[in-house]
Amino acid sequence: MADEIEEPGAPASQTPAQNPEEPVAVSAYSSTSDPYGEEVRLESAATQVIDHTEAVPAIATPAPARKSPPPAPPPPTGKQDEEEEPDEEEGMLRMSFMEHLGELRGRILKALGGIVAAFLVSITFCKPLWEFVSAPAVEALSHLGINPPNLAQITPMENFNVIYLKLPLLVSIFLASPWVVFQVWAFISPGLYKREKKWAVPFILCTAGLFIAGGCFAYFVAFRFGLEFLLGIGRDVHVTPVVSINEYFDLFVNVVLGVGLVFEMPVIIFFLTLLHLASPRFLLRNSRYAILAITVLAAIVTPTPDVFNMMLFAVPMVLLFFVGVFVSYLLVLKREGKKFPWGTTLLVLSIVVLIAGGVLALFIFGLHYHLIPKWPYLVK
Repeated sequence: MADEIEEPGAPASQTPAQNPEEPVAVSAYSSTSDPYGEEVRLESAATQVIDHTEAVPAIATPAPARKSPPPAPPPPTGKQDEEEEPDEEEGMLRMSFMEHLGELRGRILKALGGIVAAFLVSITFCKPLWEFVSAPAVEALSHLGINPPNLAQITPMENFNVIYLKLPLLVSIFLASPWVVFQVWAFISPGLYKREKKWAVPFILCTAGLFIAGGCFAYFVAFRFGLEFLLGIGRDVHVTPVVSINEYFDLFVNVVLGVGLVFEMPVIIFFLTLLHLASPRFLLRNSRYAILAITVLAAIVTPTPDVFNMMLFAVPMVLLFFVGVFVSYLLVLKREGKKFPWGTTLLVLSIVVLIAGGVLALFIFGLHYHLIPKWPYLVK
């Protein structure tokens, strides 16, 4: 039996020929294939038969072969990545340069169509609209003692151009501003993520609302006080004001549109923060320069020598700036996954409103003051 066992390491050529009917001696170590391609040497059970009468040199038992880890799966293709990624780019359109130009052309035509429709509606109310627009001039001339307090027509076409063309066009811009803002949003929305498209309604309402609010503030506050000051400058040197309707309307348009655009400051600050061009910390650190620029702008729009009229325009602008900083701060908190303490803030605002209401009630019911629709708004 021992003679039939082949010693390990013996060359294959010394193995005697075997009869097919005789049992075949199993070698000390046989090889088999591992499923992962490595050759593993397995010890045969026949080699464990050892003659105890004969000293056999110790043979080191080979350590069991360690199986290699399974092969790594093939890297996912780009198509699989797009399927596994969250639907961030769902709904985003990819257009060529010419397609962008075509889309821009279509949106401009639609915006102009809305303005034309508003113009056709406004042109039917030209006379009431002119009475509304000329009211600040009539009131200022009346306060200065000009009788009758009328505007002057210098050229033959001046009356027609202002009342029946320029005025309806100005009114149509304000009426169609929500539609124009919607077209702007519709042009940029295909390039936005799905979560960003949810800002459509707040963007349209805030942008158009601030523009209209700026026009109303210019008409009821800034333009009225500034116009009376300008018309009364030369009264002490024997200058009687004669105001052309063309010059008056040009000044009216500059002030109303200018203030309306300035009221877009919170929206501009929001988009600067969204594009990482500004931050709340940067805006607060440089707020003194913003306040200086707003004060200079107030002095230009309302050129009056007294501080009150200038601050009447500057204070709302400064408040709008800090409203924009607050909106920017909320955007940064949302970007960082933090929450704003709305409960504490609403509590503080409620206390401030209650205090202001208490002071106003004290003036009205305790000191017998009453409200009027013009400055100083509260008289005894």
